[in-house]
Amino acid sequence: MPLSEHEQRLLEQMERALYAEDPKFATSLRSGSAGKPSRGRAAFGVLVLLGGITLLMVGAILPLIPLGVAGFLVMVVGATLTYLGLRGRPAVAAAEGADGGEPGAPASPTTSAKQRTPRPSSGFMHRLEDRWRKRRDEGPQ
Repeated sequence: MPLSEHEQRLLEQMERALYAEDPKFATSLRSGSAGKPSRGRAAFGVLVLLGGITLLMVGAILPLIPLGVAGFLVMVVGATLTYLGLRGRPAVAAAEGADGGEPGAPASPTTSAKQRTPRPSSGFMHRLEDRWRKRRDEGPQ
């Protein structure tokens, strides 16, 4: 069922307000590929990894240490590309990475970093903070 004209206008107003308040977050929501794995990047990473292995083997067979080191570095780059290509970020994590929000917290356009309250400290950390305050207040004697 299509949206009515009134609903479409409200949706456009909300979209404009979101872009005006946090354009980086709005752009990350609009791009659909932010949270999907990339097979192309993973395949390229595998090819780079295989090339690095080849360079490493050639550097080991021929006594060329710099070539072996370069092969190892190429292997690391290939493994990283493969990992990043296969790893898919969840859409919520991609959105939180863009606006700097807390994991699991609902993204609200009205909350800013200044309005967020810090998490209550755990019992252990609370005791350590109390001890530190007592030492500081007492001072050297």
